[in-house]
Amino acid sequence: MTRRFVAQAIVAGSLLGAIVGCTEEEPTREVSFELTRLGSCDDVRERIRAQAIAEMERRLTERLKNALPSTCYDEAPVFDDADGGAQSPSPGAGGGGGGGPVESSGTNNQVAGVDEADLVKNQDGYLYIVNAGKLRIIDAWPPEQAHVVSEVPIEGQVRKLFLHEGRALVYSSLGAAAPDDRSECTYGYSCSFVGDGHPTKVTVVDVRAIANPQVIREIKLSGSLIAARRVGSSVHTVVADLAPAVADLDYWPDDVDSCSTALHKVLAFERLRERNLARIAQSPIDLFVPTATDSAGGELGGRCDQFYGAEIGDGAAFTSVLSLDITGPGDASFTSIVSRPGAVYGSQDALYVAVPRDYTEASNENETSAIHKFAVAGDPLGAEYRGSGLVKGHVLNQFAMDEHEGALRVASTSGHAFDPNAHSTVTVLREQNGGLEQVGAVDHLAPGEDIRSVRFAGDRGFVVTFKKTDPLYVFDLATPEAPRVLSELKIPGFSTYMHMLDDTHLLAIGYDADDQGSFAWFTGVLLQIFDVADPTAPRLAHRLVIGARGSSSEALTNHLAFTYFAPRQALALPMTICEGGTPPSYGEMTFSGLLVYRATADAGFSELGRVTHPPTDGFGCSNWWSDARSQVRRSVFMDDYVFSISGSVVKANALGDLATDLVTIPIAN
Repeated sequence: MTRRFVAQAIVAGSLLGAIVGCTEEEPTREVSFELTRLGSCDDVRERIRAQAIAEMERRLTERLKNALPSTCYDEAPVFDDADGGAQSPSPGAGGGGGGGPVESSGTNNQVAGVDEADLVKNQDGYLYIVNAGKLRIIDAWPPEQAHVVSEVPIEGQVRKLFLHEGRALVYSSLGAAAPDDRSECTYGYSCSFVGDGHPTKVTVVDVRAIANPQVIREIKLSGSLIAARRVGSSVHTVVADLAPAVADLDYWPDDVDSCSTALHKVLAFERLRERNLARIAQSPIDLFVPTATDSAGGELGGRCDQFYGAEIGDGAAFTSVLSLDITGPGDASFTSIVSRPGAVYGSQDALYVAVPRDYTEASNENETSAIHKFAVAGDPLGAEYRGSGLVKGHVLNQFAMDEHEGALRVASTSGHAFDPNAHSTVTVLREQNGGLEQVGAVDHLAPGEDIRSVRFAGDRGFVVTFKKTDPLYVFDLATPEAPRVLSELKIPGFSTYMHMLDDTHLLAIGYDADDQGSFAWFTGVLLQIFDVADPTAPRLAHRLVIGARGSSSEALTNHLAFTYFAPRQALALPMTICEGGTPPSYGEMTFSGLLVYRATADAGFSELGRVTHPPTDGFGCSNWWSDARSQVRRSVFMDDYVFSISGSVVKANALGDLATDLVTIPIAN
């Protein structure tokens, strides 16, 4: 490429400036990622128009980057693919009387005191399960006599529920879904937190009369369910709507093909950009405003002056928070932002939404995440926007965020494994000066690797990255302004979820890996216990590999399927076990069901037994590691018994004889 060509290209197009590495760097323009309240529907339309422009230019830039030759002046790279091929977001009180169990397991919540919605809740010897279009209440005690007491039909595809003080709050999706649809994103390595694209219904059921539950409230939301949290009687639900699209945009010039010169490509893409800009400017924005229709109080939302938006676009979408009292007569609030959704973390006082971004002028980073904070409260009920911050890279899931003593710690990765430029960052943010400001950070961790799991616990943080082996990093976070790495432990394989077994031990599930030099094969499911009593010298205390390549468990990518029952030191895992096979081939299935272990810091893992659930269509030995599935989905302990729940049956088994089914309850219809 000649210098004259470069000069012509710069004059011709602004798109090239985003990718050419041999031009002078233009000064960074001061832009804000803070959200501000929008005053009118016209403001909302213009924000949507601006985001349509940003998305159009991002897509054109990506296509031009791929179309251009890989050299500048025939020597230097035209662009530096520093994001390592990072993926862009896809479009897109129980009744029960006495005589119940003494001890039982509950939902595996991330934060104490912050309940997470799930497909099963357990209270006073009763199981509340949503499946196949119904809320079912099962009298589960004694287990030998477990049976369905009552059923409540729920409109749509039932997803999950909360249970509190005689009220069940059920979420359902009002749209067609494939059988065994599991479109929820819980592990954001290869999925995006965008929901299923269908409206959401909230159904509140009075379950104080176990045998005769009554629907007392219904709310229909235009957005699809992203996440929900309950603190006391206050329930906060995050949903997402697609914003109006600008039609008739083109993303490839008609006169460009593989034989076109580089200059011709640049000029053609710039002409296309100008045409698209004109179409966006002239396009009417048929404004759709997210709404919530409440049987107890009419319409919520629908007002443009309730919206927040940022100068830097977060995609053509709306993210809204519905807050209501699960036991109240009708109080509710509804807040929306002009933004695509993201991973949601909830503390007792706030909701944080981590929204992925591409390159922004505000940061000079190729990949960033905006963190939006909403203070949540029950009196007055609602979610109040408090500020935003920016961190490098993308956020894996809710466990990559944690609030402690007023500081938010965020673990993120720029790029993906095997890109030498990939690295990870732990950032500490505080709410101050009207936003979330960075007060400390540890950067450029694990070059060439990406984050596979995170766990924060008080003043410590634990981060697992992976390329061929599993480095477990231990962080000292006692001083938010000076976070630091205390130690690093390298072992084969990697963890996808870490659980605090006690104050000094981590219980982890993940995958074993077979190092092949330039890469590694994922093999069996890996259980590990780490001794972190000395944070400067963590050690692997116990290790167990289950099955071979193709083995899988929903607990690998969804912590709600991971059940550790401390009173019995028992670990229950949904499991598909595959044996044999030589990578890249998968093995043959030898077990499908629930696997139960005794898991202790001193003795490690000892198998207590297995509960068989034969697989249905769609379950086998070819599950991809980041989309792990199993026939069994959840488990609940009650004293010396365990209940295993699949999409078709609930089984009860004694811990002393797990091979014998005490009762099998159909729930498929």
